[in-house]
Amino acid sequence: SLEPYNRNFRSAYYEKVGFRGVEEKKSLEILLKDNPLDLEKLSTFSQRFPLPSMYRIHVWKVLLGVLPPHSDSHALVAGYRKEQYQDILEALEVMRYTNASTPSTHVYLRMFQLENQVLPRCSETSTPDEENEDFLSISRAMEEIVDDPVDCYWLIKSFVNQFHTKFGDSVPHLPKSLEHYLSQEEPRLLNHLKSCGALAQLPYSIWFRRCFAGCLPESSLQRVWDKVISGSCKILVFVALEILLSYKIMLMGITRPGGVVRFLCNIPQENTDAIVTKAIDSWHKYCGTPMHAV
Repeated sequence: SLEPYNRNFRSAYYEKVGFRGVEEKKSLEILLKDNPLDLEKLSTFSQRFPLPSMYRIHVWKVLLGVLPPHSDSHALVAGYRKEQYQDILEALEVMRYTNASTPSTHVYLRMFQLENQVLPRCSETSTPDEENEDFLSISRAMEEIVDDPVDCYWLIKSFVNQFHTKFGDSVPHLPKSLEHYLSQEEPRLLNHLKSCGALAQLPYSIWFRRCFAGCLPESSLQRVWDKVISGSCKILVFVALEILLSYKIMLMGITRPGGVVRFLCNIPQENTDAIVTKAIDSWHKYCGTPMHAV
């Protein structure tokens, strides 16, 4: 039968003419009708394909546990989430931690600290410091992606908690992993970064602790976060790899580590979609594509 061949041909054709995702979107809609939702299938889908933007936030909420697998409870749970959000917000206002002029990302940080019982004493709350910068960067990016403040807070909190729980032990090993793949793809660039002393100083905290928040524009970032939220921190290594490969010529010409770091902390914002696409391709190439029945 030619059917599988035809279907693959059709998908390849759609991809060329810009209809990429017609069939993926249908598959996702079928998965979203399951009750209860099958988290494993949804994760596999999100690992394999980009999430259609109209479903992205919903899928993130389900994968991060902001919404439960049972769809009939979604409205009820969303109501509880909103009440809890309002209660915490009110508590912070009463305790004078926040007021009408506090930036929303700082409000989210204080809410997160209160819920985790690590709220600093009021006398000590100057503006949030460097150790909170990971949380604040992720918050600023999430705010660009998610309009509703209740959803936004719950997604930030669940993203940060899940990342820490699932990948906290892996993060320290990611620089080594990047070095490994760079040695395979572009040993000359790796040697250059080593010999000029830049390798140890690459912006690993932006890449691997903030998951590229504040580095990639949100339109590109959300495609990386699809993969992180559905269970892969390895994708971060390949995004870093593709950034280095994309600017290889530029980087080979910089001889001081400070210059390399400055450039990488402020990469040009126009080429990032292509970088993410290549990163996802190399990640699939090196790590395989998850194959569950979709």
